[in-house]
Amino acid sequence: MYIPESRFSLWADFIERTFLDNEFKELIEQGIINGATSNPSIFKSAILTSEAYKEQLAGLGALSPKEKYEALAIYDIQKAADILRPLYDAGDDGYVSIEVDPFLCDDAEGTVHEGIRLHQVIGRPNVMIKVPATKAGYHAMETLASQGIPVNATLIFSLEQAIKSAQAFHKASDKGADPVHTVISVFVSRIDRAIDEQLRSADVSVGLMGIMNAAEIYEEVEAIGVPKCRVLFASTGVKGDDFRASYYIDELLAFNSVNTAPIATIDAFVKGGEKGIKLPLSRDAIEVHKEAVLGAGVNMNQIIEEQIREGLAAFKIAFSEILSELE
Repeated sequence: MYIPESRFSLWADFIERTFLDNEFKELIEQGIINGATSNPSIFKSAILTSEAYKEQLAGLGALSPKEKYEALAIYDIQKAADILRPLYDAGDDGYVSIEVDPFLCDDAEGTVHEGIRLHQVIGRPNVMIKVPATKAGYHAMETLASQGIPVNATLIFSLEQAIKSAQAFHKASDKGADPVHTVISVFVSRIDRAIDEQLRSADVSVGLMGIMNAAEIYEEVEAIGVPKCRVLFASTGVKGDDFRASYYIDELLAFNSVNTAPIATIDAFVKGGEKGIKLPLSRDAIEVHKEAVLGAGVNMNQIIEEQIREGLAAFKIAFSEILSELE
């Protein structure tokens, strides 16, 4: 863990084959990161832009596009899991996440089937299966976790999504099997990017609603007390120059939490970030800012629904583009 006394972990929100062979190992050896996450957009960038995949691709000609994608992604996830395995064996996270086909987001049975299949094919205990927080996803989360598969509940923007994910994990742990490690991935900066221009026009403080929303979710999930379940703060990179590069890591430092961030953001945090615990925030501060946002004419329920739809759509588009290029 990056800050052991606070049980705060930093995970790399990045997977690419050359990176895994070099900087990834260095970051682990330096005690900076102890896990990693991936998603269809990350794999799209890696597979379609890196020379490191060409040799393996050349031998996959007879496979379907999805089979080619899985062969490439599984190789990387296995490599990352093996590099992280000593941390996992020592009880210091050591997890890497892979997301199910995003087109299964409304198919509970299909998500369960694919989650089990991927976990078996990858064959590493320190792999988390990422499942979007949808109605079908909650059922899949419970089923997978109850079968001993670690799960990353992802694309969470609302308190309702987080609570339903936590409840799914709680039900899984109540089924008698040993609880597995799970994380509830709350997306942060996308909310601010969606509303800050409107807030700025109304003279309301910007760069705060994503943090307030995430802080509220963190408190509620902690209060539920799901065994081996933590909040993971995602979408914590800064776009533009409005905030310091490590802003969303600094402001969301919390006991028993994870932050997964781009490598440049992690580097900025290590070199000059604020290392003191910031959460929980006061309820009054959260409510006061919510009222100011509402007064600026922002409908947060609508914004959150839009972000959920756009997040799912973005992963579907990235996945489709990968498959199209692998035809």
